[in-house]
Amino acid sequence: MNGPDAEQAALDFLLGHHLTLLARNYRCRFGEIDLIMQDGETMVFIEVRLRTSERFGGAAASITASKQAKLLSTARHYLAQLQHEPPCRFDAVLLSGRSDSPIDWIRNAFGE
Repeated sequence: MNGPDAEQAALDFLLGHHLTLLARNYRCRFGEIDLIMQDGETMVFIEVRLRTSERFGGAAASITASKQAKLLSTARHYLAQLQHEPPCRFDAVLLSGRSDSPIDWIRNAFGE
């Protein structure tokens, strides 16, 4: 499994949990957000991580403080374009790359 496959697997998984896709690979000068989705009234900014080895802490450990800061700045840029700011959260979808491994969805993975 590669990065685009992981993002598609994450998207399919979240669509199956009744989230609605708003944007994919949103980019601005601050960084990129893999998926922006709607979960009821809540806008969800989602970081998808694929790690085939746990050697360096796995997928969750790869979302460093620096990466979180970039995601927060990018989300603020996205929100600035909206008429009003909805409730928001940051989720992480973690994949191991093995077909027999479950997808790990961490709601409210981090925030301000």
